[in-house]
Amino acid sequence: MAKIPLPGSERNIPVDAHCVGNANPSEQLEVTVFLRRNGEQELQALVGRLATGDVAAPHLSRAEFAGKYCAAPENIARVAAFARNHSLQVVGSDPACSTVTLSGTVAQCNRAFDVDLQRYTSQQGDYRGRVGALHIPEELLDIVTAVIGLDNRPQARSHFRLHPPFRFAPHSVATSYLPTQLATLYDFPDNQGKGQCIAIIELGGGYKQSDLQTYFTRLGIPVPNVTAVAVNGPGNQPSGDPNGPDGEVVLDIEIAGAIAPEAQIVVYFSTNTDAGFINALNRAVHDSQHQPSIISISWGSAEAGWTQQSMQAFNAALQAAAAMGVTVCVASGDNGSSDGVTDGANHVDFPASSPYALACGGTRLLAGGSIIEREVVWNDGSQGGAGGGGVSAVFTLPLWQQNLTLTSTNGKHVSLAMRGVPDVAGNADPATGYQVHVDGSDAVVGGTSAVAPLWAALFARINAGRGSAVGYVNARLYQQPSAFRDITQGNNGNFAATPGWDACTGLGSPDGKKLAGGI
Repeated sequence: MAKIPLPGSERNIPVDAHCVGNANPSEQLEVTVFLRRNGEQELQALVGRLATGDVAAPHLSRAEFAGKYCAAPENIARVAAFARNHSLQVVGSDPACSTVTLSGTVAQCNRAFDVDLQRYTSQQGDYRGRVGALHIPEELLDIVTAVIGLDNRPQARSHFRLHPPFRFAPHSVATSYLPTQLATLYDFPDNQGKGQCIAIIELGGGYKQSDLQTYFTRLGIPVPNVTAVAVNGPGNQPSGDPNGPDGEVVLDIEIAGAIAPEAQIVVYFSTNTDAGFINALNRAVHDSQHQPSIISISWGSAEAGWTQQSMQAFNAALQAAAAMGVTVCVASGDNGSSDGVTDGANHVDFPASSPYALACGGTRLLAGGSIIEREVVWNDGSQGGAGGGGVSAVFTLPLWQQNLTLTSTNGKHVSLAMRGVPDVAGNADPATGYQVHVDGSDAVVGGTSAVAPLWAALFARINAGRGSAVGYVNARLYQQPSAFRDITQGNNGNFAATPGWDACTGLGSPDGKKLAGGI
């Protein structure tokens, strides 16, 4: 059975990683095989209509999507036969997600996919990895789009920042806000998100019910209905360290829950690998029990750190979300125009750079009473934090970003030629951050991580008010520039804020009631 390279599966060694030997041949692992969907052309046509802002384009139910665009049973059977031929076990399949999950040892996977799994050490920790492409039988090339899970290197960063140094909020000299104050400043619609479900994707850490009880009791708000779902890994596992993933998890829950307390919040916990990240998103998108109408993602990494096949699999899940009327809000990153890559070039964060995500950038907001006095690009040069933004090196220019201009800090203006990031913005500077309660302590937290749940909660209120989900809303937002607070001051490194869209704050921060009325 001749094998050929799977396009887009090539892996490189990160610059800070070193090989320390062969992976344990007896180590057990799981891989997810992604298959082509039935009706792909029809699905792309539907998503294409949504990308134009066509309000007549239908939103499919999860059952309808599964019935029309699931993986073909015969294709699942072909992958199962491949697994049997290589002594791998089929431990699950999900036709709606178009996935088959296989398990086996390192030695078995090395033979099955013609790879050489090694152990690596890096600044992010030890991991199992590979170099080059993986291989599949030629007769499967027409149905397999990705094989993910052989490599378990850390894939993403959380995009939150505690106000440095870590301190209790009452002793902080900086301005800080409760999420409810920001909802008032941004003039969010006057409801509590009743009937909506906000999904939150987390790649580590956890929350304590006692923290939520303390926080929401102080706000005078009933504790929201929060459910933890374990996708890969142990699920909700708070570490007790607010500087770690716990800070991200609690920030997301407390912002979303404070602004939309009558919405259900479901937190999907997974491992910080490309497989774990994609599986968590797929679980949320296709969750027919909780049926999220909005998804908030505060994790990501530079496009250059992803394989083509991983981005393709992630993008497929985002397209499914669009078809089912699910809005996906994603933090754009906290490292300015470089996205933390040290090669001197401009980079943007994925999945924020996907055209099927709403990329959420960062501002610094100063208010007097209930009035916003000043709002500029978040860029704290002394601490190294700045809102992520720039131009994708992967995704083509969406219809809704046609005829936009990209302005560099040096004053150069060029036509936007590829997907621009971000789309929208909100308060993110830790020095004007969000008051939260995490691991038993009060803290002030910022980062674009806060902006994704802020916008998710806004859409929960908008959906509740209109009685239906706005869904894949990007095109309609770009048709409503007057519903934004245009940010025209500041830069994120190599890109400058200008009137209209820019690569620092997108269209700007929300004028909530105007947005609700316009879309």
